[in-house]
Amino acid sequence: MKLRVLGIVLAGGKGSRLYPLTKERAKPAVPFGGKYRIIDFVLSNLINSGIYSIYVLTQFKSQSLLQHLSDGWQFANLLKNQFIIPVPAQMRKGETWYEGTSDAIFQNINLVEQADPHLVAVFGADHIYRMDVSQMIQFHKEKRASGTVAALPMPVEQAREFGTMEIAPDWRIVGFHEKVPEPPEIPGRPGWALASMGNYVFDTRVLLRELYEDAARPESDHDFGRNILPGMIHHHPVYAYDFQSNEIPGEAPQNRGYWRDVGTIESYYEANMDLRSISPALNLFNRQWPLRTANYPEPPAKFGFDEDGRRGQALDSIVSEGCIISGGTVRNSVLGRRVFVHSYSLVEDSILMDHCDIGRHTKVRRAILDKNVRVPEGTAIGYDLERDRRLHHVTESGIVVVSGQRSPVEIAILSV
Repeated sequence: MKLRVLGIVLAGGKGSRLYPLTKERAKPAVPFGGKYRIIDFVLSNLINSGIYSIYVLTQFKSQSLLQHLSDGWQFANLLKNQFIIPVPAQMRKGETWYEGTSDAIFQNINLVEQADPHLVAVFGADHIYRMDVSQMIQFHKEKRASGTVAALPMPVEQAREFGTMEIAPDWRIVGFHEKVPEPPEIPGRPGWALASMGNYVFDTRVLLRELYEDAARPESDHDFGRNILPGMIHHHPVYAYDFQSNEIPGEAPQNRGYWRDVGTIESYYEANMDLRSISPALNLFNRQWPLRTANYPEPPAKFGFDEDGRRGQALDSIVSEGCIISGGTVRNSVLGRRVFVHSYSLVEDSILMDHCDIGRHTKVRRAILDKNVRVPEGTAIGYDLERDRRLHHVTESGIVVVSGQRSPVEIAILSV
């Protein structure tokens, strides 16, 4: 019997630590890797794994996300069990937004009951990784589990920001702790903890019962990590699935287990920079596990001029379609669609989102430029951090973030 699996993607996070990139958009809608959005990773993983019935639960500042889903993730509706449908918060419990991750499912519990799947895959929308979800489902079946949590070993000091698990030798979860200062260490691996990736597979009947019971508890935070899982492990078999065992077709063994939580400007920047290496840990060119996104009718990238001091070139960089490098130099950077780099300019170690315009004799170093930012001729960004702090957002590590909404540099409104 073929299992019916319903995918539910939680895409309503504020992403406050990614500010100002999340000032006007939800975190899952933040651009990544030149032409993608963060949410493209989870949706591609589900589709590539054979899960075609997917609800995307949105909430805060969802317009950009909804537009992206409309542009790139609409099926032809040939079959009723093949769909990707965004679901805005409907406030079915009254005048309240989602109070937690499990409350987001509970407020849309009618969708689960109507679909009547065998399993429900509840996945977050704000991480960068590749995963064959069917292997996690197979593990769930073999263990006869009621719930399965995707897990990743990480250093204890990093695991404090995540839910962490204690497991028996057969990987059954015997303890679940949400963001505690001293996460339990993995037996035999001092200094390491087993962290939850925020991706779950549940038997539908068990999940529905747990959600109804949790909703009846007024003291609950209505959250999977804080409430559902810590209680569920005591009366249902819940297992941890080792993400590092997940094999992706076409991927090199050394890339197994790549996962990034891009919850801060620094982690977002580093994850983008990971893509520039000769042998990147996250390979965007794997045709056996395609990363899908919205496609736009853009022309090819173009490089102009071949003169000393005025040569259009990009080195160790990702350049998206429609870009024009006109006598400028791009080095160690990621460029979105239709970026224009004018003559005698230099862009280094930076992320430039769609429709940025870099004027002549301009220098940009270790910066993130949001969509539609135009940098005037002769400007320097990333060279005088004290000056940059007066004009832009600068992180503790010195990454300059130029936001089109709050920067005093000239803004070119070239696209919606």
